[in-house]
Amino acid sequence: MSLWFVFALMTVAAVFAVLWPLGRRYRPQADGTEVAVYRDQLTEIDRDLAGGLIGAAEAEQARIEISRRLLAATTAEAYPVARPSPSLRRAVAVVALIGLPLAAIALYLPLGSPQLGDFPLAARARAPDGKEPLVNLVAQVEAHLEKNPTDGRGWTVLAPVLARLGRHDDAVRAWHNAITYAGDSSERRADLGEALIAAAGGVVTGEAKAEFERALAMNADEAKASYFLGVAAEQDGRNADAAAIWQAMLAKAPADAPWRPLVQAAITRVGGVAPALSEEAMAAAKGMTETDRNAMVRGMVDRLAARLKQNGDDVEGWLRLVRAYLVMGEREKAASARADARQAVGSDAERLRQLNEGLKNLGLDG
Repeated sequence: MSLWFVFALMTVAAVFAVLWPLGRRYRPQADGTEVAVYRDQLTEIDRDLAGGLIGAAEAEQARIEISRRLLAATTAEAYPVARPSPSLRRAVAVVALIGLPLAAIALYLPLGSPQLGDFPLAARARAPDGKEPLVNLVAQVEAHLEKNPTDGRGWTVLAPVLARLGRHDDAVRAWHNAITYAGDSSERRADLGEALIAAAGGVVTGEAKAEFERALAMNADEAKASYFLGVAAEQDGRNADAAAIWQAMLAKAPADAPWRPLVQAAITRVGGVAPALSEEAMAAAKGMTETDRNAMVRGMVDRLAARLKQNGDDVEGWLRLVRAYLVMGEREKAASARADARQAVGSDAERLRQLNEGLKNLGLDG
C-alpha cells in the first residue's frame, strides 16, 4: 500500500510541475544580461591566468564551461519562446490533471515492475564527453547564423568559442563577419589577428601583423596588438625592438594591469630588463590614500609570489619579489624569498649566478 502512496505523490508532483509554469506570469528578462555576465567571467579568467592565479588547465576548463553557458544564453535570445494562449493553457491543464494520471496507470500496469533490479555500476560509470554540450550549442548557433548571416552579435559570441575548440580557420571567418556586421573596433581587429596567428601555427603572419597595426591605429593603448607586434619582432630576430615595444607597454600601463607578468616574462626572454615592481607601484600610487596604496602594492606582491611558486625559473621575478619585500620593510620575507629563489634555480648554474649577482646589488648577499 505504501508503494502506491509513493506513486500517488509522484503523480501529484508531475502534475504540479506541468501546471506551475502555466500559472506563472510572464516577465521578460533584460536583454543581454546573462550574455554580459558570462563575457565578464571570460575576461576575469584571462586576467587570473595572466596574473598566475590559476593554471592553464583550470583556465581552459572554466572557459569551456562559461562558453557553453554563454552560447546557451545567446541561443535562447535567438529563439524566443512563444507564450501560449489562455485556451491552450486550459487544455494543457485538463490533460495534466486527468489525462496524465490515467496514461501513467495504463502504461505502468502492463509494463511496470517495482521489483526490477538496478543497472550495473559499470554501465552508469561512463562519463559523457564534457565538450559535447558545447559542440551542440555551437552547431545551433551556426545553424542560426546560416539563416541570419548579418547577426553581428552572434558572430562576435561564436568566434572566441571556435578558437578555443581549435577551429581556428572558422574563428578567422567569424571575426571577419563580426567586424563586417557588428562594426569595426580595435578589440575585434586584435582578436582577428590573434586568430590568424593560431591558424598559422603560432607564426605572426603579415596578415596578422596588418590587423594589429590597424588596431593600434584605432586605439594606441590596445595591449593585445602591441604584445603580438613585439612577438612579431622577436620571431624576426629583432629582440631589441621586441623589448622596446614591451617596455613601452609597461611604461604607460596601470600597475595592476593583468597582462603585466606576461609582458615582463617576455622582456626577460629576449634579454631585456623589466621595470622593478616597487617603482611601478609607486608611480601608479600617486594621488592614492595610504591605505589604498598599501593594498595595491600588497596585491601585486602577492600575485608575483604566487606566480613564482608555479614557475620558479624566472630570476628577474625573484629579484623583483625580494626588492618589493625590502621596500616594504619586510626583511624576513625577503630572506625567505631569497632562500626559495636559490632552491628553485639551484640546478641551473647560470641562473644561480644571475640570482646571486642581483641579490648582491640589493644588499642581501650571503
